[in-house]
Amino acid sequence: MVTQEQRRRQLAREKFLRQQQRRTAARRKANVRNSVIASVLGVIVVGSVLSYATGVFKNDDDKSNASAEVTPSATPSKAADPCEKAAEGAVKSLSWKKEPAMTIDKSAKYDMKLATTCGDIDIALKTSAAPHTVNSFNFLASEGYLDHTKCHRLTTNGIYVLQCGDPKGTGMGGPGYTIPDENLKDKTLKNNIYPAGTIAMANTGQAHTGGSQFFLVYQDSQLPPSYTPFGTVSESGMKVLKKIAAAGEATGQGDGTPNATVVINKATVTKS
Repeated sequence: MVTQEQRRRQLAREKFLRQQQRRTAARRKANVRNSVIASVLGVIVVGSVLSYATGVFKNDDDKSNASAEVTPSATPSKAADPCEKAAEGAVKSLSWKKEPAMTIDKSAKYDMKLATTCGDIDIALKTSAAPHTVNSFNFLASEGYLDHTKCHRLTTNGIYVLQCGDPKGTGMGGPGYTIPDENLKDKTLKNNIYPAGTIAMANTGQAHTGGSQFFLVYQDSQLPPSYTPFGTVSESGMKVLKKIAAAGEATGQGDGTPNATVVINKATVTKS
């Protein structure tokens, strides 16, 4: 016969086991989020309980990625590709030893257009708040550095971004130089949220390691303010991003190559 004391101890053990199971599940979700964030936004994309462990959007320039529960699908997802065939041309193999000289007018307005296979993504750049970043993209665009490059990463769990800017398409490429972090206290970054429509730099998880990789936020994403926000995507551009996101990514686990074939046919930066 089970005594009252034995029953009390049994209930206590069961309560302890339930607590341990919850803690284990929480740690597992945290590890999943952190691997999304710190997986070199394949190694960087702007790191996924949002413990700001070591590096979230790893720049995949490493030589670079939060807090929703997800149940990975057993098999990779594969949605229909909603995008057009890429324009003819090849990625240029370019590299520079140092950041380009400042040539932009810091007081002027600049816009960047990414003419992609999925539609045009227009971006109003934050010139005065992030002059080094805007100057760098003005230089890279003029050199054709981003032309014919693929956006190599889409995250659909915890953080919601499309990552681009790597000519290698592996998350490991960059222009050979780095630029300083800027605008990390942007008024739009409230409560560690990068709002939908933000374009920000990927990095290695260390300060001042941005190169050419960037991420486009298509849904509010919780991230530490470590990634330079340097522009805002237009309404029409957001429709393109949402179309890409709706097609999903190849692993079915929330972080992988987009099912949509997103190629930047041409990148241009213009003074407005």
